[in-house]
Amino acid sequence: MSSFTKTTESESHYQNLEKMKVLDLLKNINHEDKSVARSVEKVIPSIEKLVKVIVSKMKKGGRLFYIGAGTSGRLGIVDASECPPTYGIEQGKVIGIIAGGDTAIRKAVEFAEDDTQQGWKDLRKFKINNKDVVIGIAASGTTPYVIGAVIECKSKKITTGCITCNSGSPLAESVLHPIEIVVGPEFVSGSTRMKSGTAQKLVLNMISTSVMIQLGKVKGNKMVEMKLSNNKLVQRGVEMLMSILETNEKTAKMLLSKHGNVRKAILTEIKKEKTKKAKSE
Repeated sequence: MSSFTKTTESESHYQNLEKMKVLDLLKNINHEDKSVARSVEKVIPSIEKLVKVIVSKMKKGGRLFYIGAGTSGRLGIVDASECPPTYGIEQGKVIGIIAGGDTAIRKAVEFAEDDTQQGWKDLRKFKINNKDVVIGIAASGTTPYVIGAVIECKSKKITTGCITCNSGSPLAESVLHPIEIVVGPEFVSGSTRMKSGTAQKLVLNMISTSVMIQLGKVKGNKMVEMKLSNNKLVQRGVEMLMSILETNEKTAKMLLSKHGNVRKAILTEIKKEKTKKAKSE
């Protein structure tokens, strides 16, 4: 392994936090947060490579797995859980796994992240195979639960990537497609739920959004495959149809109710118009 320093555990640039005024605390946290997007920008080429692999695998029936512990695990679960309602992709195509299981989503499970075997055991429950892609998420890049999982995946020719916030970590060296966002010391020393967590969230958003667009889940800039699971989303769907089909609200509501999906309504109506036009010519 190459030389490795945990910048995520480095001493904060700020001292005596407890003596700071609230306004100064907020300004200083915000100042640190501003650097996160710049750090993410530096690794866009690495993100691009991983996204292209994921798209290729998913087009052939593969799945995307996120696996992590603590904050990193929770961020993966949030991103995975938002894909079906936002983009209409079927449940079980993007899966988030956290050390300690569902209990750990809300409450820390002691020492769950230290088990080098459990990550692979958790993946096996989903009958993981070489059509799938596994992204290990760990700010430090040293979480045994995650490293053990990706090493086992790699040995079985399952495509692996990672999102970490240290350079040259054991996790990054254990995967095929590492993404290393070096954000530097946290405002509160070692509190990786802050800048590191923000960086991971940004990258997860970039990955899943780009993948879903590439899989055809967006038309123009609209979420035409979203699940119509509440009144707000139904109204959004109506407005999409009004805009794209250049129709009134009453007709848009009727079409959405009839087809139950924005894309289906659009495609059906466009096809109908083309047929009508062809007959008249």
